[in-house]
Amino acid sequence: MSTMRSTFTPEETAMLARVYENGAIEGETDGQKEARASRIIANYMAGITDEAELIELSRRPLGR
Repeated sequence: MSTMRSTFTPEETAMLARVYENGAIEGETDGQKEARASRIIANYMAGITDEAELIELSRRPLGR
């Protein structure tokens, strides 16, 4: 049985914070900000580690 990772290193946290800040969209609602943050984390946990790619993907809805 695999366990889902629930913590990030300080370096990862700093990078994810940069992605979040640099990916901000003017006029975003709190709900949209939360959804964007969730997309950043989901994409990172899926193996995408490039900051520019994470920013770009965070601005798109998650594929289902």
